[in-house]
Amino acid sequence: MRFRPTPLPGVVVVEPEPVADERGLFARTFCAEEFEAAGLEPELAQCSLSFNPRRGTLRGMHYQAAPFGEDKLVRCTRGRIWDVALDLRPESPSYLGHFALELSAENRLGLYLPPQVAHGFLTLEEASEVFYQMSVPYAREAARGVRFDDPAFAIPWPEPVRGASERDRSWPDFHPSPGARGGR
Repeated sequence: MRFRPTPLPGVVVVEPEPVADERGLFARTFCAEEFEAAGLEPELAQCSLSFNPRRGTLRGMHYQAAPFGEDKLVRCTRGRIWDVALDLRPESPSYLGHFALELSAENRLGLYLPPQVAHGFLTLEEASEVFYQMSVPYAREAARGVRFDDPAFAIPWPEPVRGASERDRSWPDFHPSPGARGGR
C-alpha cells in the first residue's frame, strides 16, 4: 500500500498496490503493521456498509465526540462517490478546511480520517456502496455532525444533492471555536 498525505494533517489517501496476473489482481487494503508504520491507528473494532440506490444521495458530515473519537478508513466498493473530510480540530493548522476526492470501485482508493475529522459523501452513481472500518464501535450518545451546506465550510459538491436525511439537513449553523488555529 501507498499512503499519500493530504492538506489535512492525519487525513491520508490509502492506495492499494495491485499485483495482476492472468486470473485478475490481488491487493492488500489493510495491514495493521503497515498502518502503524505510517503513523496511522491500526486498531479495528467495527466495519459497516452503506448502500445507496440513488445518485445524488448525501450522507454526512458525521463524527463521534470524545472519548469515542474514531479513526475511520472509507472505501467505495461499488459505484462512485465524492468523499469529503472536514477538519473540526480547533488546534489543527487546517481547522475548518476540507479535502475531497472521488472514491470508486474502479480506482480502489481509500480515505483514512482521524478523530474529529468529519466525514461525508455524495453518490455519483446509482447503486453505490461504501465500506467503513472504524477503530471504535459506534456510540449513539457520541454521534455528532455538521451540515453539508453550512457556509462556515463552503464545501463545493460536484453535483446537486438530491437526497439527504432530515438529520443531515438540520444540523445547526456551525460556530468556530474561539482562539482556534488554522482556517481555510
